Amino acid sequence: MKLKNNYQSKLAILISTLFLQIITPSFAIAEPVVEKETLVKYQTQPGFYRYKLGNYEITSLSDGSVPQDLHALLKGGSQSEVDQLLTKAHLQSPVEASINAFLINTGTKIILVDTGAGGFFGPGYGGKLIERLKNIGYVADQVTDILITHVHTDHTGGLVKDGQAAFPNATIYVGKADLDFFLNVKNQNGVNGYDKAYFQQATAALTPYVKLGHISPISGSKLLFPGVNAMPTPGHTPGHYFYKVESAGKSITFIGDSIHVESVQFPKPEITITYDVDQPAAAKQRAIQFERIAKEGSLIAAPHLPYPGIGYINQATVGYKFIRTEYHDREGI
Repeated sequence: MKLKNNYQSKLAILISTLFLQIITPSFAIAEPVVEKETLVKYQTQPGFYRYKLGNYEITSLSDGSVPQDLHALLKGGSQSEVDQLLTKAHLQSPVEASINAFLINTGTKIILVDTGAGGFFGPGYGGKLIERLKNIGYVADQVTDILITHVHTDHTGGLVKDGQAAFPNATIYVGKADLDFFLNVKNQNGVNGYDKAYFQQATAALTPYVKLGHISPISGSKLLFPGVNAMPTPGHTPGHYFYKVESAGKSITFIGDSIHVESVQFPKPEITITYDVDQPAAAKQRAIQFERIAKEGSLIAAPHLPYPGIGYINQATVGYKFIRTEYHDREGI
C-alpha cells in the first residue's frame, strides 16, 4: 500500500531538540587537582545486546541517551511526589533516558523497530544506530522493513541522513493516524500548543520514503508478516502502535512510548508526560495495556527503559514494576 502524494512535502529539516531543558552540570574540583588519567568518566557500552526469541534473534541497539528534566516534563504528579519516587530508585532529576531501537532477524527478513533520533538532537544526543548496526555485522541496505511505533523524532529521526533515506530498501510501517496528523500541511506550524518541531521533523524524516513509495500506513489491528502483529494503542500519539512478535511459542511486544520513566510511571501509571498528544488517553492506554501485559506475563521491549530495555511488567502493591530480563553473556544460547 503506497502513501498518497498529499503527504509529500519539501519542508526543510528543523534541527531542534524535543527534549526540554538539557542540563549540563559543572563541577568545582578542590586542590590538589587529580591527574587527568585518573578521572572517572562514563564509558560507552558496546551498544547492542542479542536476545533469542524462539527461532528469531532480537538485538537491542542503543542509539544513545539524553537527559530529561522530569520536573518540567511530567504531568499529573507533584514535584515532591516525583522526587520521592526518584529517590527510591536512587535517581534525581534530570534523569538520563535511553533511546533504544530493536533489530529482528527472522531468517528471511531483517526488521527494525524504530530508528532512534538520527542527527535531529545534535551531536552527542543519539545518532548511533547505523554505527551499532555495523558493529553487529549489518548495513542499512540489508534492512527490509521498519516498524515505527509512532512518529516522534527519537523514533523516526534515524530514517534519514543528510536529507536522504538511510534505509533505501526498507518498507516503513506506521500508523495512518500519525501520518494524517504529523504530515498534514496545515499542522506544520503546530497544533493546539503542540510544537511545530514535531511536525516539521516528522515531515523531514518521512518525505524521502514517501518519494520512494516505501510508506505502508496501518489502520486497525493487522498481521504484517507471519508472527508479526500490529496493534493500535492511541494516546501518546494518534497513531501509536504496539508490535507483537511471536516465534516457536515465545513472544515479545514492542510497546513504544507507553512508558518513559521507569521509576515514576510504573508505580504511578496515571502520570503523563509533555510529549503525549492526548494526556488522558495516554494514561488510560497505559493502565489498560500494563494490566493486560502483567496478566499475560509476556516479554516487552521499550525505547526509553534503561538499555537494553527488555523485560517484564509485574503487578506491585502500588501500580507496577519492571523486571529486567535475564542477562546472558556467553555463546551457544
